[in-house]
Amino acid sequence: MLTEQETAGKKEPLKKILGLEFGSTRIKAVLIDENHQPVASGAYDWENKLEDGYWTYAVEEVWLGLQAAYRELADNYFKTYNEKLTTIDAMGFSGMMHGYLPFDAEGNLLTPFRTWRNTTTEEASKELTELFSFNIPQRWSIAHLHQAILNKEEHVKEIDFLTTLAGYVHWKLTGVKALGVGEASGMFPIDGETGQYNQDMVTAYNQKIETVEKNWSLLDILPEALSAGESAGRLTDDGARLIDPSGDLQPNTLLCPPEGDAGTGMAATNAVAERTGNVSAGTSVFAMLVLEKDLSDYYEEIDMVTTPTGKPTAMVHCNNFTTDINAWARLFKELVETLGFDVSSEKLFTTLFNKALEADADNGQLMSCNYYSGEPITGLEEGRPLFIQMPDSTLNLANFMRTHIYSALATLKMGMDILIQKEDVTVDQLLGHGGFFKTKHVGQQMMADALTVPVSVMESAGEGGPWGMALLASYLVNKDENERLEDYLAQKVFSSQKAESVEPSKEGQKNFSTFMVRYEDMLEVEKAAVKAIK
Repeated sequence: MLTEQETAGKKEPLKKILGLEFGSTRIKAVLIDENHQPVASGAYDWENKLEDGYWTYAVEEVWLGLQAAYRELADNYFKTYNEKLTTIDAMGFSGMMHGYLPFDAEGNLLTPFRTWRNTTTEEASKELTELFSFNIPQRWSIAHLHQAILNKEEHVKEIDFLTTLAGYVHWKLTGVKALGVGEASGMFPIDGETGQYNQDMVTAYNQKIETVEKNWSLLDILPEALSAGESAGRLTDDGARLIDPSGDLQPNTLLCPPEGDAGTGMAATNAVAERTGNVSAGTSVFAMLVLEKDLSDYYEEIDMVTTPTGKPTAMVHCNNFTTDINAWARLFKELVETLGFDVSSEKLFTTLFNKALEADADNGQLMSCNYYSGEPITGLEEGRPLFIQMPDSTLNLANFMRTHIYSALATLKMGMDILIQKEDVTVDQLLGHGGFFKTKHVGQQMMADALTVPVSVMESAGEGGPWGMALLASYLVNKDENERLEDYLAQKVFSSQKAESVEPSKEGQKNFSTFMVRYEDMLEVEKAAVKAIK
């Protein structure tokens, strides 16, 4: 802890803005000042669990994790400023999009939280896609709801409110049942003209389920969709205690609309205007391209969502990205520690990723498939992570690591090819953020080679979603009258930000193309493994 002398000259920020995001493996809170710079942070690690056939998190851990992350942030704030954190000017909460959290009229959760990762809604997804002529992915909330109806689950008739993880937290903190429009677009399709749920599709769905025993129609149970910059309520007394049981945090803070990790990723990378795009790369990966015009058709591989202000956006989402790499890294760390050495996770990942740059052109003819869970883009309901070598393969660390990085990128490549090659979508550059980019240059270069577009990473890329959420909360209280989000971000946040950009390399593109030919054969092995290994 800093001494009083060391903190005496450190003045508290003029404004304090909080962003907190519930990620797949980490709950992270970031406090920023009036210059949008982080001044304190805190985190809590958690993991989903497969219970009774569903990927889930315990709701109790939502609050334990939020409190732990905030407590660490508040402690760090005190160490820096020698003052308790008691008032916050604005805050916002974000989380993994989609999923299923249905509540009854008394506020009781009717089923355990069903996360985006579940691939149990194929029947519902296909029915709704056909009904709407609009792609409804399995992870969307409406797909989970409709699958529960198809399964004749008893709780359906008792539903009073259906929301996402971010929407649930926001509701408990403010009493307001609302979502940011970007997060809402992952529950049910949004009308690009109105920024509200698509009324034609709402009507079609109500007609489809009119014989189902229930006491609600669809709009009765969905959260209100709000645009960035709109107020979404204030922190209540009970909400303040949920965040900070110590009682230091005071209520009445303004809250912006809760967003999903896609929307916070767009904000964190200044990718909310047409022809911009971003890639959020962590446990899962998604690329978002803000469109100049509607696509000519719908594709099962492409989600149509929106920016935090309702602009139509094409999303390529893959359920699996770094989970397999993380698992191997844990194994290597265990080996190192068993030998009596100590190595930080940061040094381990940096070493492994940099080693991948030394790989042979053909990765030593090694192959892997990183599917821990199902992957709708390739039509797999379940995953079986696989690593394969031939008798004449060259198994060394460099080939091993680049094989796994390429494997993580392969499914993303399939979806992006639809947008760039079939739909001729123009994107000037992709801005990357998330843990995949923490090792400088490596993941960035390999992604550029795989997707054949320039990839840029800003100085703030490591801050990721919670910083993006804090920016949206800052926009709520600091924007000028009629100032657009894209102008606020470009002129007030990112004007002095430096970005490191890399172009696709000819050699890298050739190497990845060679890998993709073998990867398509690998998918046949993966499908066979899913059937054979139960």
